[in-house]
Amino acid sequence: MTIRPTGRLDRTDGKRDLILTRSYRAPIEDVWASITESDRTARWMGAWAGEAGPGRNIKLQMAYEEGAPWCDAHIEVCEPPRRLAITTTDDYGTWHLEAVLTETGGTTELVFTHHLEPEANLSEVGPGWEYYLDALGAARTGADRPDFEDYYPSMKQYYENLPD
Repeated sequence: MTIRPTGRLDRTDGKRDLILTRSYRAPIEDVWASITESDRTARWMGAWAGEAGPGRNIKLQMAYEEGAPWCDAHIEVCEPPRRLAITTTDDYGTWHLEAVLTETGGTTELVFTHHLEPEANLSEVGPGWEYYLDALGAARTGADRPDFEDYYPSMKQYYENLPD
């Protein structure tokens, strides 16, 4: 199966941002629940535990990674149902992640941004987020979960060739 990568790289103020966009034929509140409620995040990425809210810390499980590890996450911004920004820390480093939702005519657009650290390897990070966002789409529709082998290493070259 060939899946086309969609990510783009934005360079502003000397920083690199990986940006991926997905659209869902659903109200914004429903998509918001898919990215913020633990029982729903468990369907596509992993559950989380703790008391959520701006400035709070939670634990997030990467259920579909080897060993299903838990990582620490700090909620930077939580503005229901439009914007969520978190910073996670695990064995691979620190990840600054942001989701912005907008609804137009019954369709909700999710703009996902990974604010990259200077040492982040885009050719590995990009395919991973493509996979997880497609897993979100599959979880929302009840479709089969995608196979990571359809994303990596096949998308590696695309991300290596993005203008940096």
